[in-house]
Amino acid sequence: MNRISKGIERPARWSSRTARLGWISLVLAGVTASCWIVRAAVMEPAAPSARQAGEASTAADTRVVVASARECTTDGGDAGAGGSAAAGEFNSSDSVEWVHVLDMLGNRRSVRRCQARCLVGVDCGGCQGCGEPSWRDRRPIPWEVLAQGEYVGPFRDVHVPEYRLRVDDELEFVYRLDRVESAQPYELNVGDQIRVESIVDDNLNRELLIQPDGMITLRMLGQVRAARRTVAELQADLEQRYTKFYKVPAITVTPIQVNTKLEDLRSAVDSRYGVTGGQAQQSRVTPEGTIQLPGIGSVPAQGLTLDELKQEVDERYAQLVGGLEVTPRLSRRAPRYIYVVGEVPEGGRFALEAPTTAMQAIAMAGGWTNGGNLRQIVVFRRTDDWQLIATRLDLRGALLGESPCPADEIFLRDSDVVVVPKSQLLRTTDLINLLFTRGIYGVFPMSAAINFQKLSTI
Repeated sequence: MNRISKGIERPARWSSRTARLGWISLVLAGVTASCWIVRAAVMEPAAPSARQAGEASTAADTRVVVASARECTTDGGDAGAGGSAAAGEFNSSDSVEWVHVLDMLGNRRSVRRCQARCLVGVDCGGCQGCGEPSWRDRRPIPWEVLAQGEYVGPFRDVHVPEYRLRVDDELEFVYRLDRVESAQPYELNVGDQIRVESIVDDNLNRELLIQPDGMITLRMLGQVRAARRTVAELQADLEQRYTKFYKVPAITVTPIQVNTKLEDLRSAVDSRYGVTGGQAQQSRVTPEGTIQLPGIGSVPAQGLTLDELKQEVDERYAQLVGGLEVTPRLSRRAPRYIYVVGEVPEGGRFALEAPTTAMQAIAMAGGWTNGGNLRQIVVFRRTDDWQLIATRLDLRGALLGESPCPADEIFLRDSDVVVVPKSQLLRTTDLINLLFTRGIYGVFPMSAAINFQKLSTI
C-alpha cells in the first residue's frame, strides 16, 4: 500500500515541479524579451572595427592647415614639393610642409600645411548623382577659411533671384521731384495762380486764382475758362475777347504759382516734421494684394517685384501730375512661420527669419523626445493655390550622427508643418496604457505579484 501510495504521489510532485519550472521559464522569457525591446529602442551604433578605429585615429591626427580646397587634396605622394615623401614623414625639401592623410579610397595622400584650417570630413556637394555620401567618403576639406571670422560667415548665394511682394509686406514710398524738362507744354490746373496785365489799361491788371470749376473772373469779360489750357492758349483767347473794347489790348498772362496738384501731393506725403522725416508714405499690402497711395488710390502689388511696382506707380502718377518720381522700399517683410508638433519637447510656432531646414526646425523645438520616429518625419505644405501636399523624411541617421549628408534634409517654406510622429514601440506602450492601465484596471482594480521564493502567484 505504501508503494502504491508513493507511486501515486510521485506524479503529483513531478507536476508541481513542472509548473514551477514553467513559471521560471516564463519569467526568464519575459525579461529577455524586455531587454531586446529596450535594446532595439535605444540601440547605439556598433563599435567600430580595428581598421575603422585606426582610420578614425588617423583622421583625428590629420587635422592640417591648408589655404584652399585645391591644396587640401594636393597629391604629393610621387613628386611632392620637389621630391618624394616617405610615408608618415614631412617633406621638407622646401618651405612647404607635407602631411599624409587617407582619402576616400583608403589610399595615403599628401596635403600641405598653409594658411587656412582644413579638417577631415565629408563634402556633401562633391558627389552629384552618386548616392548619399557616408562617413567612409571623408577627405580633407577646408573648414576654417575665415579663421576667427567664421561667426560672420561667407556672403553665400542670394536666397531668391528676385523678391516678389506678398500680403502683409510693409512698404515705404519715397517721393522726389525729378526736375526733368517736360516735352509737353504745361496746362493750367485748378488752384494755379496767374497774373493778367495790359499795357493799355492798368485797370485790367490783376492776380487771379483758378477756381475749382476751372474758371477765372475778368473785368468786362466775366467768367473765362482757364483750366486745362496752356498759358499761350489763354493769352490768345483773352486777346481776342478784349478786341471788342480795345483796338490793341496787349494782354499778357504770367503764371505765378503752378503745379499745385504736385504741391498738394507733396503736402500729403510730407513727414519732415514727423518721426521718419522726408517725403515718404507708408503702406502695407492688403489681403486682397493691393496698396493704397494718395492721389491714385488702390494699386495691385502682390506678386510684383519692387522695380515692377515702381513702374506701375510712376505711370499712374504721370497721368495725374508730372515731374514726380516715386521709389518703393521694402521696410518690413511679412511675418513667416513654421510649426513643429509631435514628439518634441517644445513644439509650437516659430518665426522663419532665415533659410531653415527640417533639422533646424527640430532644433528650435528643443530636439526630439525619447520614442520619436525620426525615420518618418512628415512635412505638410500649402502650394501657391492653397492645395495641401505632404512628404515624409528620414532624418534618423543625421540626427544620430550616422549620416553626414542626409538626402532628406530639405529647406522649409512659410507655413510648413513638421510632425515628428511616435515610434511603433511608443504607440504600443500608449495602447497598453489606455487599454489596461486606464481601461480595464480603471474599471476592475487588480494587483498581482510573483513570489520567487515559493514560485507561486500571490
